[in-house]
Amino acid sequence: MSDSTLHKPIGIFDSGYGGLTVFKAIAEKLPDYDYIYLGDNSRAPYGNRSFDTVHNYTLQCVKWFFAQGCPLVILACNTASAKALRTIQQKDLPFIAPANRVLGVIRPTAEVIGKYTRSKKVGIMGTTGTISSDSYRIEIGHFFPDITVYQQACPMLVPLIENGEHESAGADYFVKKYVDALLAQCADIDTILLACTHYPLVEARIRKFLPAGIEVISQGHIVANSLADYLERHQEMESLISRNGITRYYTTDDPIDFDQKGSLFRGDTVRSEHVAL
Repeated sequence: MSDSTLHKPIGIFDSGYGGLTVFKAIAEKLPDYDYIYLGDNSRAPYGNRSFDTVHNYTLQCVKWFFAQGCPLVILACNTASAKALRTIQQKDLPFIAPANRVLGVIRPTAEVIGKYTRSKKVGIMGTTGTISSDSYRIEIGHFFPDITVYQQACPMLVPLIENGEHESAGADYFVKKYVDALLAQCADIDTILLACTHYPLVEARIRKFLPAGIEVISQGHIVANSLADYLERHQEMESLISRNGITRYYTTDDPIDFDQKGSLFRGDTVRSEHVAL
């Protein structure tokens, strides 16, 4: 990996495991490229941290990706996309790596959400950080000003999922609580976006407490399709990325724990290495 002229992978970043659900879709859509996945598990979760803290942590990880030879980094994390992406793109990249690119998961989703809703009433379920940033309401408004966005923070879902309790009765209690609170804001919501990469693991439980006819959207395939389109439109970037079908996983915490939990999110065996940032 020291020879960056030969190994130029796409970087996939998340504060923990959730980004593996996005990476799964990306790897299925674009299997030939090389990838590096980094989970900043030692400092997770990001959801309740301040904008400055999330920006500092995310920028540190982005710089690490660049040092590994990644010309393109995907923030497969809604909180990092909401709280850090714009600053990194506009203020940091021009100074640290003007030829490199960092992309997120919010804009690709906002660009297509209008295809899913008929009532023009969309619900968002996410972490406290993502919801408080108001990023989805702002981005969706840019593309679809006729859509009204209703948001619900779900602070207990990530801890339940990461502690293996997402299939328990306790998880049902909180899922129903958040679903009911969201639908209480508007009876005409017909589309719910799962704006956290952990939430596909409780998607079936969310559906269980929804009225018939409400569509639930996970982000993985949307981000994968957007990345494929981006690479097709930016051949100068696409030509840089190496194609050996190699994926490396890294975590800032315990690799054994990451491999056990990460395999659940990835839907495949994960073998990671520890990295100190």
